[in-house]
Amino acid sequence: MSRILITSALPYINGIKHLGTLAGSMLPADVYARFQRSRGRETLYICATDEHGTPTELAAAAAGQDPSTFCQIQHDVQYDLGRKFGLSWDHFGRSSSPQNHKLTQRFARELWEAGFIEERITQQVYSNADKRFLPDRYVIGTCPHCGYTAARGDQCENCTRVLDPADLISPRSAVSGSEDIEIRDSKHLFLRQSVFSDKLRTWIDSKKGEWPLLVTSIALKWLDEGLQDRGITRDLEWGVPVNAWEWGPNPKGETPDIEGLAGKVFYVWFDAPIEYIAATWEWADARAAEAGRGPAEDAEWERWWRQPGAADVTYVEFMGKDNVPFHTVGFPCTLIGVNERLEADGSWRLANNAPWKLVDQLKGFNWLDYYGGKFSTSQKRGVFMDQALELLPADYWRWWVTANTPETSDATFTWEQFQAQVNADLADVLGNFVNRILKFTETRFEGVVPAGGEPTELETKLYADVDAKLAELTDHLESREFRKSTTALRQLWVLGNQYLTEAAPWTAIKTDPARAAIVVRTGLNLVALFAKVSEPFIPFAAEKIAMGVGEEFPGVWPTGQGAAILDILPPGRKVVAPQVLFKKVENEQVVEWVARFGGSETE
Repeated sequence: MSRILITSALPYINGIKHLGTLAGSMLPADVYARFQRSRGRETLYICATDEHGTPTELAAAAAGQDPSTFCQIQHDVQYDLGRKFGLSWDHFGRSSSPQNHKLTQRFARELWEAGFIEERITQQVYSNADKRFLPDRYVIGTCPHCGYTAARGDQCENCTRVLDPADLISPRSAVSGSEDIEIRDSKHLFLRQSVFSDKLRTWIDSKKGEWPLLVTSIALKWLDEGLQDRGITRDLEWGVPVNAWEWGPNPKGETPDIEGLAGKVFYVWFDAPIEYIAATWEWADARAAEAGRGPAEDAEWERWWRQPGAADVTYVEFMGKDNVPFHTVGFPCTLIGVNERLEADGSWRLANNAPWKLVDQLKGFNWLDYYGGKFSTSQKRGVFMDQALELLPADYWRWWVTANTPETSDATFTWEQFQAQVNADLADVLGNFVNRILKFTETRFEGVVPAGGEPTELETKLYADVDAKLAELTDHLESREFRKSTTALRQLWVLGNQYLTEAAPWTAIKTDPARAAIVVRTGLNLVALFAKVSEPFIPFAAEKIAMGVGEEFPGVWPTGQGAAILDILPPGRKVVAPQVLFKKVENEQVVEWVARFGGSETE
């Protein structure tokens, strides 16, 4: 059975994440990871906080902390919130880890020695008001391509084009707002992305039909516009140090300018994707420490990332569309560059006996917005993860976000739609079914699974309907189609309610106790089934449902057909109705939350 390696885009360390971040990477990755584990596949779900860059330095200064302390505190906050949301990471690492420092420096050294990195003198923005060099993203101005007035110096969020600060119209400092900026010379390292263009295009073309159109179109747009070499170092204090003095000569016999590169760190977009691999190393080290051993052997974590040991690994990435270019162009350039060598005649050859694995499946997402506008901390618009959990249990949010995943287009959160959907799906369909059948079992069958009775045409039809819908649900989850999977799951829940209504055990028990027994037993088996297949989406409620019918949790994904999957509870087993699984969201609550977080009038 193939192994499944899953990564979701690294949440930035600066601030608690909103529902859009949850929708665009971490939650779909968790649903998929839970599903794959239930299928019996060896699954590793890796994530981490992205901790380097200027925003971290500024946020730490504003908090009166050094960056290291600030990042440790914020990492713990994000980890705690993720666990409360049920995110089942196998490891939640940190891009500032020693493992990522070592691996980033190692990859850079190998890229230099292969001739894929070179030194260049760049003209860089210096803010006289701030008395510092400004990273590209901290220069703001008008995009020359689309006219967006808040474009950053590295990328326009509106049209997604890659920019340089010099491209911006009316540039200014994002730190102070000052236009008193000037250009100064600074030596930096550049990854020669342009030499990988043809190889990347062939690779991305091979993914057409496998990857969402959103992903391949963004990647090819970058290539069509002409892939530019990319600076991978910055004039900052917080980050992975260059350490160029450890590097050997490049193919031209040149060694790095140690003095010119002193004090520089790697660009966050160079080291952050490497953290996927480094976090796996962290995971292996943590497991070794738990077992009372020293640091893990390389083979313990490299088996997920390097051929031939990773030959049976399917690597799946989840991310928002703004992250797609860096994972279809930037990071692949890094990995191809340490795996292969470009010959003088333009051909490529394998130069690494254990090449690093590139992504197999990349699931990209559009935006989840708030009443048609962006989530904003400063403007107090939208719901953030800590606030969401103050209002309602995690499963409400997990269900709505997954059911409205922005897969083919942007999606919009509104309180009114949220209320209607969670009330209808969770309270009226699933919660109602579980409560009806378990309460009836307690009152009329002494709270045990009844024996007796034989299936009729009604049960036979139910078996067929459940088989079909379960197959549909399974296919959608394997294909990472999350909206479709929630629709199929809801329809599966509906089958239970329809069956109870038509079979009417409360009527049958008056004249035909055996008939009532088979109906109740079938209904209780549906409860067990629903616990298993709902677990990837609403794990907290699914555990309560499983406990109600005495089933282990988490369960194994059902693979049988017909009566086999609805005949697993032994007669005589004690069952107990759980407390109300889902309380309805009331109109008064919606009014209160709109007033607190904003509604359509704040757009």
